[in-house]
Amino acid sequence: MPNEIAPILLQIAHSLKLLAPDATPEADPALGDAFRWDGQRLHAVPRLNALPLNRFAGVDSQIEALRQNVGALGKGLPSHDMLLWGSRGMGKSALVRAVAAAEGVALVEAAGDSLATLPALFARLQAAGRPFLLYVDDLAFAATDPQVRILRSLLDGGVAERPANVRLAVTSNHRHLVERSAEDSRHARDSADDQLALVDRFGLILGFHVPDQQTWLEMVRRHLQPEGLPLDETDAIAFALARGGRSGRTAWHYRTELLTRRAATDGSAE
Repeated sequence: MPNEIAPILLQIAHSLKLLAPDATPEADPALGDAFRWDGQRLHAVPRLNALPLNRFAGVDSQIEALRQNVGALGKGLPSHDMLLWGSRGMGKSALVRAVAAAEGVALVEAAGDSLATLPALFARLQAAGRPFLLYVDDLAFAATDPQVRILRSLLDGGVAERPANVRLAVTSNHRHLVERSAEDSRHARDSADDQLALVDRFGLILGFHVPDQQTWLEMVRRHLQPEGLPLDETDAIAFALARGGRSGRTAWHYRTELLTRRAATDGSAE
């Protein structure tokens, strides 16, 4: 009999744990530099993952535009919602984090599937009375996705006005945030109208594209210098070719590769 009861008790305990409210208090948006929104609660991020701006190469105009806009937000001046679009791995999200840190504006990360819950987040952030950059990474919709209209309403045109101290920074691999398929042709006109109506609501739109070889090598050099690592251009180019192309992410991976090689060499020498 005891052997039969034990699994039942464990199952009951597990169910009670799921039903119990989270004992961790919600983060206070008035305190801290970085937060994560899970759709219901705000969580503090102890340390923002942000690179120094001097690590970025080939995106000087994008950095200047973002700093001007986010800097205006930080000073309580009029500022735009931002769309950063372009090739994968080109540092769009890393640059958002870096600019927020450089301009001293608190960053809040929200998942793309939490758009419908953002009005509740806006209420929390408005009450905090300080500037916030709300960051939604790697966003993409199907052409008929109802969330297209949700985001459009959040940006502009909704019944509830978005607080003036909050601006959105959205990153996407798609210029219009919408992934197209052959099935979309039946609704091509409606889809195109929705796409334009959505993108038009971003005041600042910045593109990120695959760098040429010399720009990519400069990306690599800027990651290697702080580590005291020399740049072997031939080896770096071979690494990029093996990984399928040049990008900011590939440059960072090459840095990690060299650090791994150095650690292995140092270990074998002991």
